[in-house]
Amino acid sequence: MPDYQIRTLTAEELRHAVDWAGREGWNPGHEDAVCFRSTDPDGFLGGFLDGEMIASVSAVNYDDAFSFLGFYIVRPEFRGSGHGLEIAQHALAHCTGRNMGLDGVVEQQDNYRKSGFVFAYNNYRFSGTVSGILSSLPKTSIEVAPIGGLSEDLRIYDRALFPAHRDAFLTEWLSAPGHVSRVCIQKGRIAGYATLRPCLNGYKVGPLFADDPDIALALLAAVLAEVPADHRSSEVYVDMPQPNAAAFALADALGLEKVFETARMYSDHEPDIDLNRVFGVTTFELG
Repeated sequence: MPDYQIRTLTAEELRHAVDWAGREGWNPGHEDAVCFRSTDPDGFLGGFLDGEMIASVSAVNYDDAFSFLGFYIVRPEFRGSGHGLEIAQHALAHCTGRNMGLDGVVEQQDNYRKSGFVFAYNNYRFSGTVSGILSSLPKTSIEVAPIGGLSEDLRIYDRALFPAHRDAFLTEWLSAPGHVSRVCIQKGRIAGYATLRPCLNGYKVGPLFADDPDIALALLAAVLAEVPADHRSSEVYVDMPQPNAAAFALADALGLEKVFETARMYSDHEPDIDLNRVFGVTTFELG
């Protein structure tokens, strides 16, 4: 009988899982493996058949109450063998007692429902070129500034728009090579922030958190302005939650194209966060 083992991935093995995500068309960022693993090193699992990795999944525990699932991939030639279900069960066990979230691709949503996950809303990926978006952005007097690191004010602001504190993740995310982050401060308080990251194909903006659409536009303009001139024909992607009508109106005004969708699902309840200020999801892999 073949020997199938499930264990925690090393840092290098996680890079292989990120490569798989790229081949699946998920377009991960260049520094995603390092940033993701910092959150919960024990939360990235691999399935090894006779010593060869054939499956992956992530089950990242942010705290004692919230987890997020992602990277659920089985190599095509091993799909339908039951190995995916087995590693998924290990992932769920790692998150026992927590409310679990995930962004399910269309073809997997029925399987997630069978595992007890309940649909909350859709997220949609919108795409345009850097130059096209910059040319469509209105001029603004709203000021933004570079982010020097994870301040207590930023930590508090982020927590209102994400189901858990995520200090380890944000520390890496804000300082990763190639990432560009900007913050808007109005009347002495944070009113929004955004991060741009280079990916296998073009760039993604996430999070794009803002108190109103004008601030979201100012932040988007600021991070895209940092893209080198010879890369401005590249695609840029923003993942927007459908309940935020203002975000969809922004995408329409900028001429962005809807190219991908997921279902945000939870195992217990939909967290109480203000989606009207979420103009761009941080990542589909970690929430």
